[in-house]
Amino acid sequence: MPDQTVPSPATDPDAPEPRASSRALGGLGCGGAAFVGVFLLVGMLAWSAWASKNFPRVAPEEMADRALQRSQEAYTVMGFTRTIEPGLEKLGVSTRNTLSSSSCYDSGLLGLEDETIDGAYSMSHSWALDHVPTSQAVPGLRRLHRFLRDEGWEVTSYREGERGRLWDLFVQRDDGDERMSFTWYPEREYFTGGATMPCAYDPEWKKGDVSPAGDDQRPPGSIRPQPWRLGAATAATSSSSVQPPSQPS
Repeated sequence: MPDQTVPSPATDPDAPEPRASSRALGGLGCGGAAFVGVFLLVGMLAWSAWASKNFPRVAPEEMADRALQRSQEAYTVMGFTRTIEPGLEKLGVSTRNTLSSSSCYDSGLLGLEDETIDGAYSMSHSWALDHVPTSQAVPGLRRLHRFLRDEGWEVTSYREGERGRLWDLFVQRDDGDERMSFTWYPEREYFTGGATMPCAYDPEWKKGDVSPAGDDQRPPGSIRPQPWRLGAATAATSSSSVQPPSQPS
């Protein structure tokens, strides 16, 4: 009997692929996709952690001036007619024009940490005015609300109090890096405002410094009444020392 040749699966074009091989290839594809997903996630977290500490280098004196200018802009739009000198006599009662600074924090790669960033600080300016009647506070705050919204600020909260309750306005921009807040207390006829600047590195910071940079700053000037018209406050701010932070070299 002549020899017969039996075709093997590898050479038979009609033979199906072994199932084990299919499972191996499928597993490799799922594993590869999972690896890419993890790689992208780690990359995004690393970028977020780096960006959270990528602050400009700005002297506290310059940040103090910027914060004061923000407050001056709001004060002008409100239409107040009195001058607020630097300082504070009695908290919650007298006029106020003060500066303060706070530390900046790193939330870590997973956003679960809360560590102080060496040399970084955030400058804030607080102001207040007493004897503010309804005739000044209500139209002024409504006007300020419209103005800041039109200027591109995100209004995170705005409340018009009823029956003697508080009126307040909270705004932010740059994902909350810069913020302002305003509150009027009808019963006391007391109005407060504040501006918080983005975090920055103090160029003069040295290893071992404890307090946040600029914590000893005093307002560089008074908050003064200025005539306001549409666009006037913006023009005054843009022509002052309020400029975008310079990037670190």
